[in-house]
Amino acid sequence: MITAKRVWYEVAKSGLRSPLTSVRHWGLDSRDAFIASYPRSGNTWLRFVLFDILAPGQTAGFNEVNHIIAEVGLHGPALSLLPGGGRLIKTHEPYRKQYQKAIYLVRDVRDVVLSEFAYQKALGWISDDFDRFLREFLRGEVNPFTPWHQHVPGWVESSLAGTSNFLLIKFEDMRRNTQQVVNDVLDFLGVNVDAQTVRNAIASNTVQRMQEKEQRSPQLSDVAPESKGSEESRFVRSGSVGGWRNRLTDRQVEIIEHKAGDVLTCMGYPTGSRKVGTPESSASAQCSEQRSAQQVSR
Repeated sequence: MITAKRVWYEVAKSGLRSPLTSVRHWGLDSRDAFIASYPRSGNTWLRFVLFDILAPGQTAGFNEVNHIIAEVGLHGPALSLLPGGGRLIKTHEPYRKQYQKAIYLVRDVRDVVLSEFAYQKALGWISDDFDRFLREFLRGEVNPFTPWHQHVPGWVESSLAGTSNFLLIKFEDMRRNTQQVVNDVLDFLGVNVDAQTVRNAIASNTVQRMQEKEQRSPQLSDVAPESKGSEESRFVRSGSVGGWRNRLTDRQVEIIEHKAGDVLTCMGYPTGSRKVGTPESSASAQCSEQRSAQQVSR
């Protein structure tokens, strides 16, 4: 199935990417703040929670959220939701100097690749050959946004990182302690709301509630084959933490960690073992020291 999104993905992986990306970043404002992430890392979930807090009374379906907290390139009509008149804008792009205030959401790449595979299967873009998809994913060939193991350092080692205009959060932390992470995001954005409003927004955007919203207004309705109601055909899936442990083979884990192991370790994710463990709540000391040294050198 050929769609506008499919065309963008393909064209953006070509030599036209640079001029197209520049055009998509026209019309930004220094007051804007960005919710940035590699695809399939929780960006949509966070936007839905913030939408319920910042746009009370508005219908919170996919169409509304995608219009009001829009993706970069579609941000012209996005509403000014932030103190001072700034907009919240979604981006999956690698770091660019136009991003002057950003929340960067990171998720374990081993869960990301499974989610991206299911997403592109739901769109009808790829076959069931996961091993082939994995190789292409690690080469940065499955979407326009560079490989995960380049995307994450590009953000966390950027000139913005380490400043008061950058907030790094982890999907796993948001799943484990949603209210605390949302409070951190609101503090970062300078938004003051009561605790009950935050709790209500979180309760309205559990995995089950998000799937119910998708059922009413499907995210993939215009670009994917008709949904059969299965887990694999949804945009909103389980949002699992560590689900890769039961789905990836030892060899697949080895291939991923060979390419991305240093970044996983840097971000506090365990590597080299399939034993169940809980990722650290923040980037490792080694990673923090590297970022601090780079900030001093600038």
